[in-house]
Amino acid sequence: MIAAMMASCLSIMAQGVTLRGVYQTSRDDDNSVTSEYVGWNYQLMKPIFIVPQGLYKMEWDGTTLHMPEKDPAVNKADFYSNGQFTDNGKAQWANNFNMMFANSGAVIKDGILTTIMSRTDMDGNSGAYVEPGSQTNDTTRFFVRKWNAQTGDLISSEIRPAWDCLESAGMAVNPKDGKVYGLFHITHKYLPDSILNDPDFFADENTDSTDSGYAICTIDLDKMEITQITPGLYYENYVTFAINSEGRAFALTSGASAAMPADDGRVYDIDNQLTGAHVCEFDLTTGLRLSDNRTGTGYMTQVKRQAACFSKDDPNKMYWMGYYNSGMGFDNYGNWTPLPDQDWKTNGKFDTSLYEVDITTGEGHRIANVDDRYLFALMWVDGQAEPDVPATILRGDANNDGDINIADATTLIDYLLTSADALINTANADCDLDDDLTINDVTRLIDYLLTTTW
Repeated sequence: MIAAMMASCLSIMAQGVTLRGVYQTSRDDDNSVTSEYVGWNYQLMKPIFIVPQGLYKMEWDGTTLHMPEKDPAVNKADFYSNGQFTDNGKAQWANNFNMMFANSGAVIKDGILTTIMSRTDMDGNSGAYVEPGSQTNDTTRFFVRKWNAQTGDLISSEIRPAWDCLESAGMAVNPKDGKVYGLFHITHKYLPDSILNDPDFFADENTDSTDSGYAICTIDLDKMEITQITPGLYYENYVTFAINSEGRAFALTSGASAAMPADDGRVYDIDNQLTGAHVCEFDLTTGLRLSDNRTGTGYMTQVKRQAACFSKDDPNKMYWMGYYNSGMGFDNYGNWTPLPDQDWKTNGKFDTSLYEVDITTGEGHRIANVDDRYLFALMWVDGQAEPDVPATILRGDANNDGDINIADATTLIDYLLTSADALINTANADCDLDDDLTINDVTRLIDYLLTTTW
């Protein structure tokens, strides 16, 4: 067994990877990663800070995990010199990163980074019901920001109500259909009629008529609207979500065990089987979690948003950037016990690590600890911010000429009458997005030509 472990570790060490990510603070009072006050900018009428948030890269060369560094870098000398601001545009750009929080998820699509931050005002009622259609809320709100994923330029910022249910364990682009999926935490949404109209559902008089729990959803990033594939069926503490190159979706739970790590640093159950954080696979068509016989990864982690992505060359290899432990460890007296929060800077409670997980077995290996407790909210392999997706679909452009007009309706009608495949782009012609071509698509296309709205 030891020989097999050594061989596996050597295999990991022989392979290098450069990972990129969106910074997420694990603690905002970490003295090793601090904000720097530059000065008051009188032209912009605001204080300017250089903050930890931003776009990062982190290299594992097969031997050493190098310190995460900002990319693009933020250099004070580029906009401030001799006590004066020399470039207000760059000063504003640098200061904008203080809004790049993504404690509720982030995703990159079409070169745009979308970050979602949930904020709960301290009024003791963070779960308050929110009326549909309300724009703001005194309790839980979502701050949605969009950025240029290469330059870090801020594109837009808006506040969404709690009713939108934008908190997620993560989001990812599916390379098979180009859609964005996520594992979203559903709260306070009414259950669908198919459930509400089922008399057996209300056999228990205490049954709530609103949805709750995690659900696989798609999300329209233009409207920031989720579409549930299932109700909120799942209640595990999910901490990640990622989709591999085969279009298979996976999440990690935080695990639940008070056991001490073995000599190899991993956690085993009473039957000597790996336990801890567990890899879960979801069917993106049904939204249901698939049964499996995977082991645990062998590592415990905390119930906080983390990041995962897949190797560029191996769809079975997941990289996971998570916490070093579940908040338990050895105290000053050698007892295995929950670690005190106030001593987190010395007891390792919020330390982070980079892991490699085999999704076929569920087994994980800790590659290395990450210095200074860095944690990413979104992570991807260098050069693979977005997976390869099918050719861009121009909805309604049935004749594939790059424009949408009455000629497309004619082409679609001709196709329905003659089935002349060569004359139509079937993906573009699916105007009602139901994966089938019928007269409904013609009606939808004509409506669009009259209203310019789908």
